Amino acid sequence: MFANKVILVTGAAGNVGTALAKLLAPRAARVVLADTDRGRLAAVAGALEGSGHLALPDYDLTRSAAAEALVGKIQSDCGRLDGVATTVGGFSMATLADAGAEQWEAMFRLNVMTTWNIYRAAVPAIRQAGGGALVAIASAAGLRGSAQMAAYSATKSAVMRLTESLADELRGDRIRVNAVLPTTIDTPQNRAAMPGADTSLWVQPSEVAEAMAFLLSGAASGITGVLLPVG
Repeated sequence: MFANKVILVTGAAGNVGTALAKLLAPRAARVVLADTDRGRLAAVAGALEGSGHLALPDYDLTRSAAAEALVGKIQSDCGRLDGVATTVGGFSMATLADAGAEQWEAMFRLNVMTTWNIYRAAVPAIRQAGGGALVAIASAAGLRGSAQMAAYSATKSAVMRLTESLADELRGDRIRVNAVLPTTIDTPQNRAAMPGADTSLWVQPSEVAEAMAFLLSGAASGITGVLLPVG
């Protein structure tokens, strides 16, 4: 399904990023894993099936220069780049009274700028490869705001609009741009943040990863500009 394709997974040490890397590797992709958590990234890379995968720590994708350096390293080591799945992101809740500018700025950097920066750096490389796919994680929370989630919902909505805009812009370059919109993902972090919540309907990281893998694949060759609900 991904033979000879080089796929970058950002946030690869996170819950969804790890699940996605483990899905892509046995499907013949050469997976490039990027994350700032050096120890966990090495563990994830070491657990992947197949060979030729690349773990690249220490690239802070909130910075455009780091994103450009990361793509340059991939092109140097792999010779091409065919797809990007960006799973970097953050979550926080606060009332209007309690949320300061720092929270808003942190959410914007983590949820929007990491996606914008890596897309902007990666598009020329993917165009050079003849086209490919970009897939981001937005959120069902981006569809409608909720109490104490203004910063999170606003930034995830921004990722959705970015997805739609770039899908239209890059259609002629044969670069597909899509996003997944999961409901609450069942992670240790979310369980800690929402103790006592009913987790029975929370979506699993593997389910989000399956949706992203599909959108990266040739099976989705006619799909662009889609905001795909998961869960």
